[in-house]
Amino acid sequence: MTLSHTTIRRKDRGIYDDAWIAAFLQRVPAISLSFSDGQQPFCKPTLFVYDAQRHAVYFHATQFGHTVDVLRSHPRVSLMAFEMGRLLPAERAFSFSLEYASVVAYGNIALVEDGDEANYGLQLLVEKYFPHLQPDADYKRAQPEEIKVTAVFRLDIETWMGKQKKVADDFPGAFTYPYTAIHDAD
Repeated sequence: MTLSHTTIRRKDRGIYDDAWIAAFLQRVPAISLSFSDGQQPFCKPTLFVYDAQRHAVYFHATQFGHTVDVLRSHPRVSLMAFEMGRLLPAERAFSFSLEYASVVAYGNIALVEDGDEANYGLQLLVEKYFPHLQPDADYKRAQPEEIKVTAVFRLDIETWMGKQKKVADDFPGAFTYPYTAIHDAD
């Protein structure tokens, strides 16, 4: 049986609630973008912001690089956002699992050429990641010469879906994976 890219095999885990998906994209810190130049697939982890008014995602990169070159000529992309929950042991290794939530979205990328929209997208990014800082008080807004070397992208979302597995709080043996922060790994 062949499934389409928008079909979730485990119907009991599928989430098609637009409000849930939008809230998820507004809280997760990063996404992975998948795209191709027609021969080689690429995956780009990136910071992003979901703009509910435009039903789009903004992110940025350098104006001079492989990502810009590929996305200009091959604008079809998918994005994936993921949160890992607790690990779930079982009596058999085959049944080990984990709690998770994820969103996958599909659409077209546009390199934002309009300076006002580029500033808008960049300001949304700053507000998401640095909400405690105020423009013109704590930092100087992006300047035109900085915008010229920054590629601001807008992913216009055509379709999206969510998926989630969550078990009871008292699931036997459930535990949180002991993440190591980057600065602790050195």
